[in-house]
Amino acid sequence: MSDVGGTPGGLGEFLIGFVMICVGAYLLTNQVMVAGSYWNFYGTNTFGITLLPMLFGIGMLFWNGRSVIGWLLTGGGALFVLAGVIANLHIYFRPASLFDTIVMLILVVGGLGLIARAMLPHRTNHID
Repeated sequence: MSDVGGTPGGLGEFLIGFVMICVGAYLLTNQVMVAGSYWNFYGTNTFGITLLPMLFGIGMLFWNGRSVIGWLLTGGGALFVLAGVIANLHIYFRPASLFDTIVMLILVVGGLGLIARAMLPHRTNHID
């Protein structure tokens, strides 16, 4: 019977590493603040104009659900709106003590190391 990576052994290391990554990533992302801003492409507050292709595509799909142009306009417009929202986000790392930051990073990197080690073959001491 094989464990992680198709080799015997390493399941415990993998699980401990996975838990470490989950805890470290949670603590690290809990320190991040995300704020939005105004949508400015070619002027002030141009968000409404970016909705037009998507809305026109949706109207075409209500007219004919098999319209390729309608699907392209809807999908492209939705991607454009999503890209605009992501592009206008401001991401900040909240102040944390050096100790807290080091603990968070050690949990993530240590967990990655344990998972990588769990993938390697382990020696088993079988008495035949």
